[in-house]
Amino acid sequence: MSKFNCVLLIDDDEPTNFLNKLTLKKHGCADTIISVFDGQQALNYLNEHEGNDFPDLILLDINMPLMNGWEFLEEYERMDFFKKPPLIIMLTTSVNPDDEEKSKKYKSISGFMHKPLQADELDKVLGNHK
Repeated sequence: MSKFNCVLLIDDDEPTNFLNKLTLKKHGCADTIISVFDGQQALNYLNEHEGNDFPDLILLDINMPLMNGWEFLEEYERMDFFKKPPLIIMLTTSVNPDDEEKSKKYKSISGFMHKPLQADELDKVLGNHK
């Protein structure tokens, strides 16, 4: 089975992060799981971790304080990486079809899923991870 070295959860909701971590751990698909609570914390993390703890997968919420998911993506897409950029999946409670359409406009977005993270959806992501 394919496995991620590091998964970065970007979500301001602690219970959601707890459930997502539980799902990832139960699935045994990540060596390291990091959670941050907004887009700015995520950018700080990415800028500080080019080594082993650089994420292969980012699960990104849309609605967060300080810097939301869209604002994070605007800044993220201006960054240069020494490594292969991570897969980014929007993981949200939004049922607004405009949000899913908007996500398709970002070259860095690999998928759009609804919370909470489900094992079958995770299997699809792992299948696309090489």
